[in-house]
Amino acid sequence: MRWDAQALMPRPADDLGNGPSPALLPLAGLVRSVTTPEFAGITFHEVTAKSVLNKVVAGSRMPFEWTVNPYRGCSHACVYCFARKSHTYLDFDAGLDFDSQVVVKVNAAEVLRKELAKPSWGRHQVALGTNTDPYQRAEGRYQLMPGIITALTESGTPLSILTKGTLLARDIPLLKRAAAQVPVGVGISLAMTDEALSEAVEPGTPGPRARLKLISRLRDAGLPCGVMAMPIVPWLSDSDESLDSLFASLAAAGATGVTAGALYLKPGTREWFMQWIAKNHPELAGRYRRLYGTGSYASKEYRTWLAAKVRYFKHRHGFTSGHGFSHRDLEDDPRGEEAQYPAGSIPSTGVGTQERPAGESKPAAAGPRKQPTLF
Repeated sequence: MRWDAQALMPRPADDLGNGPSPALLPLAGLVRSVTTPEFAGITFHEVTAKSVLNKVVAGSRMPFEWTVNPYRGCSHACVYCFARKSHTYLDFDAGLDFDSQVVVKVNAAEVLRKELAKPSWGRHQVALGTNTDPYQRAEGRYQLMPGIITALTESGTPLSILTKGTLLARDIPLLKRAAAQVPVGVGISLAMTDEALSEAVEPGTPGPRARLKLISRLRDAGLPCGVMAMPIVPWLSDSDESLDSLFASLAAAGATGVTAGALYLKPGTREWFMQWIAKNHPELAGRYRRLYGTGSYASKEYRTWLAAKVRYFKHRHGFTSGHGFSHRDLEDDPRGEEAQYPAGSIPSTGVGTQERPAGESKPAAAGPRKQPTLF
């Protein structure tokens, strides 16, 4: 069925004449729900939002106060996605529904423009991509981001974007114009270079090679581009070979900084990821239970070990220990850089905007440590 031919219609009365039942889902502002062969297995629930500017909870350690998320749910289907739990607030589940039931705020740009025009708006930093990816595949159809970027820019509001989506390349000219008027930060989420592993754990995303090309395109356009190398997945992407390949590739692509940290398994994500591990890597299931216990973070010993390896490979490939968005080196915290950003969201107005020095820095240690043997 063609996309534009689909409309939300009430279901017919039942055989007892009880009248039409409620349409599809109790989503506020629901206009219609769309399925199409182009996005097999995914339903898009188009809604009209009353507000799109979200205030970050008071007391949060996030370095921004406001966010905009034009989509809820994400077809990238990353098994480790920290945002899965948020889908349950819409009466969806945190597993398959998160991947396949995507809510689209079709009027996001118009509503945002009105909110930014209010006299009370203080032109605070607005972060995009803090919950679900604003450049997931549906953005190619809905094209919400150009209007959002334009509204922020014209109001004089600084903005930052974190994404895995190579569709961002479409908006590079727009971001260049925006950067001439307001502070603009761009971050790419990329934590592994193994194409097969990426396809397994983040099946709906562009592969690592495609994201590395995007980093280079952003840098060629004169835009800073930091990388969120999260999550490093225990036993799957934390080897010396994996980390060396990752940081070497990011340096070659011209990334302006890297933030790295271990897999974070908050409730909702934990259950889905552990189910995936049990099915695809049953030999690791017991190790993960011991490594994470009943919490969201890997053990302190593992995090300390991983932080040392990250420091080593960052220095080896010319990245300074500072990553350009915080006054303290988060890798000194045993939880790694997730200590300040437990939700995995984009930091400040430019992830890793600090430039790498011209020459390689000396390694912080003689070599990477061996993995702890307790797990």
